[in-house]
Amino acid sequence: MCPHCADLEPLFEQGKALFLAKDAGRSLLHALKYQQGFYVLQDLRKMVATSRHYLDYIHHATLIPVPLHPTKLRERGFNQSERIADMLISTTNRSSTVENLLIRRIYTQTQTRLNQRERHQNVKNAFALAPDAVLIPDQQYILVDDVFTTGSTLNACARVLRDAGANRLKVVTIGHG
Repeated sequence: MCPHCADLEPLFEQGKALFLAKDAGRSLLHALKYQQGFYVLQDLRKMVATSRHYLDYIHHATLIPVPLHPTKLRERGFNQSERIADMLISTTNRSSTVENLLIRRIYTQTQTRLNQRERHQNVKNAFALAPDAVLIPDQQYILVDDVFTTGSTLNACARVLRDAGANRLKVVTIGHG
């Protein structure tokens, strides 16, 4: 049990992260997210390719990137979770798929300076099922995000998917902590 999840009451079955989001790991994630350092994806691909447990975890699943609000997407120019999901798909030799089944309907402030309670409140009701989304109850779905800190964002997304009928739901991130 992850200490970050102790008070979370996760709505997903389990989660995996590639590395701790500290030191070099944090630098990689910041380069990707805040400096459009897409070159980092090649390094991440190599790490994923050599992590058998990580590859096995995402094998034959539908990956669902955590969506950005349209305003944030325009500001940043890309969704790092989509880029990560695409990298994971290319590393698994296309044994999985990526589907944008969620939308972010509320523009929320950044989570980086919020405590656990504030993070939970910040993303409460921020996500919804995409209008054209079709869920298959017994399909393995995996939410994809860049970092798992308190799990508030991923749990808010999981709630929407559970309410829509997803029975098998996991999460995967690049960084943790």
